[in-house]
Amino acid sequence: MTAEPSIIRLDSLREAHLNQTPFPFAVISDFLNPEFANELGSDFPNITKHGSFPLSEVQYGKTFRRLTEELGSAALKSTIAAKFEVELDDRFTMITVRGIAGKRDGRIHADTKSKFLTLLLYLNQTWEHAGGRLRVLNNSQSLDDYVVEIAPVFGTCLIFRVTPNCWHGHTPFVGPRRVLQLNYIHDEAARDRHILRHKFTAKIKNLHQRITYR
Repeated sequence: MTAEPSIIRLDSLREAHLNQTPFPFAVISDFLNPEFANELGSDFPNITKHGSFPLSEVQYGKTFRRLTEELGSAALKSTIAAKFEVELDDRFTMITVRGIAGKRDGRIHADTKSKFLTLLLYLNQTWEHAGGRLRVLNNSQSLDDYVVEIAPVFGTCLIFRVTPNCWHGHTPFVGPRRVLQLNYIHDEAARDRHILRHKFTAKIKNLHQRITYR
């Protein structure tokens, strides 16, 4: 019996160049097997509000579920650990999903220090917009001072070490913008705090939506 092909292409991650400045990061343009593009597009959660949602707060199809399982796998963890030359066995994982970008999204920021490493994976079939393109930045002051600009098209992935200067952001865009985020968190308590915060904000957004449509 032939094994079902993987959605994530670990070899693409292994072959990717690891940049060291301004902080350790790698961009992988073909992180996902393209034969799953249509299924993942159909199975993506129907998100109508901006913000990050824990997987427990959204509904999705089986192929999307397979992708989240591969994101949480030991195989991916060990491959990332080898690429970045770090130890991840004692880190805790968290996966969140975004479907809509709001007018306040994309502002320059560095990830919170409770996070050890971040993976951003884009699932938009095409991207013709000038806005919404992620930039790896040299500083916290200007979106124009960037090292690389990343169009959030299907299968493109950014992985970076969380450092005090891991500045990034994207140019303004409002509308559908599909992205999965995987974080390796320093400890379980910090992971649980992040999840509780995302759950709380998700419930507030859902409540606001029900009130709006009454």
